[in-house]
Amino acid sequence: MLLHPPVLALLVVSSLVTAGLALGVPFALRVVRHWDLASGSERQVRLERGTSLVSAVLGLVLAAQALSLGLFVFAAESLSSQITGAMCATGTLNATPFGFPALGLKVALFFGAAVWLALDRLDRDGDDYPLVRGKYALLVGLAPLAAAEALLQFLHFAGLSPEVITSCCGSLFSVEGAGVAAEVAGLPPGPAMAAFYLSGALVLALAARTWWTAGRGGAVLGAGAALGAAAVTAFAAALAGVVSFLSVYVYESPHHHCPFCLLKGGYDYLGYPLYSALFAGTACALAAAVSGPFARVRSLALAAPRRAARCAGWASVLLGAFYLLSTWAVLRSHLGLFP
Repeated sequence: MLLHPPVLALLVVSSLVTAGLALGVPFALRVVRHWDLASGSERQVRLERGTSLVSAVLGLVLAAQALSLGLFVFAAESLSSQITGAMCATGTLNATPFGFPALGLKVALFFGAAVWLALDRLDRDGDDYPLVRGKYALLVGLAPLAAAEALLQFLHFAGLSPEVITSCCGSLFSVEGAGVAAEVAGLPPGPAMAAFYLSGALVLALAARTWWTAGRGGAVLGAGAALGAAAVTAFAAALAGVVSFLSVYVYESPHHHCPFCLLKGGYDYLGYPLYSALFAGTACALAAAVSGPFARVRSLALAAPRRAARCAGWASVLLGAFYLLSTWAVLRSHLGLFP
């Protein structure tokens, strides 16, 4: 399975990401320990000269890491036809003990990379590198996660075999099954739908408020923190809602809860725009949340609100598209979950 084109691309990307972060961590540690803009020492001059180049390289590396999440899911879906017992990406990911842990780390790294890229872009707007220590400290924390994800990804694809029988999505996302997936599938559709739309309404309202306030140079300190918390809550409620009720409406079957079958052509590849809007919108909301509070930094007094407003605006558009698409999928369905 290692020679499958999407898998080869993933292995190349993970190798480049791991190598880039491994080379960047020593520099990041020097910045965290020794950065002093008031100093005219030779060491400080070397750090200042290096930070632009290192940040540019690491920005590309982390952007590639974020994009690899979609490629990973696509690779799992495309390999499902070659794995005995697999009906979709669920079977491919469940075929080894490393599939779902690798996916979990990729999701965490996706949002970690989004936050780092937002901080890096904002830091370059300041004339005194106000966020340089914070962004490089975050980089040091992301590096071991990226290395672990690369290892789990390699072990997963190396362990795949057509002779190994895996479990299909029907057994994993089953109300009668055991585990977290079964518990989420078994959530009552009414409360799950309420949490789905109420959390969505809250994050959209806060994103719009942040866009409006920050776009006019207003303070966004509290609004940014609230938007970040609401984005995380809405993201969790959205994933639970997809498993609990949205997938059921799309498949028009009360017993089919798999979130990965939405990626299939039989369902108009609905999962690709749906998940893209959810993940990208949540990333933009988090970027707005971390950018806004830095308006209190002198050199970022103008740039931080502007960045927060831009990210919040994109969050409103993308998350709004996610909820509109979800609603359209429910309304066009011939299945009725409620009397």
